[in-house]
Amino acid sequence: VQLQASGGGLVQAGGSLRLSCAASVRTFSSYHMGWFRQAPGKEREFVAVVSGRGGSTDYADSAKGRFTISRDNAKNTVYLQMNSLKLEDTAIYYCAASRGWWSRDVGKYDYWGQGTLVTVSS
Repeated sequence: VQLQASGGGLVQAGGSLRLSCAASVRTFSSYHMGWFRQAPGKEREFVAVVSGRGGSTDYADSAKGRFTISRDNAKNTVYLQMNSLKLEDTAIYYCAASRGWWSRDVGKYDYWGQGTLVTVSS
């Protein structure tokens, strides 16, 4: 499984970005897909996860009400719509795939994308 994240960039506080993650895998719907982020000097942290068929989602408290995770299984792609961005959202954002676990735990994910940098400025 290969994951390619894109869509990061520089945005002002209060603005929006949409991240995408394209997966090269036949059975994309078999994987729960998560977004994580890592800020400089900090550990990688959970942001959001969506179930294989898209029926269930979970968000970190920091993302609730501002971020929306979704997926298009016909396109093998998962998205993270980020609104009302804050300075503290600045990080490298990673998408990840989990075959068997519905989890917020970094260690439960089998495959990782290369990350896309999101920088929020004041």
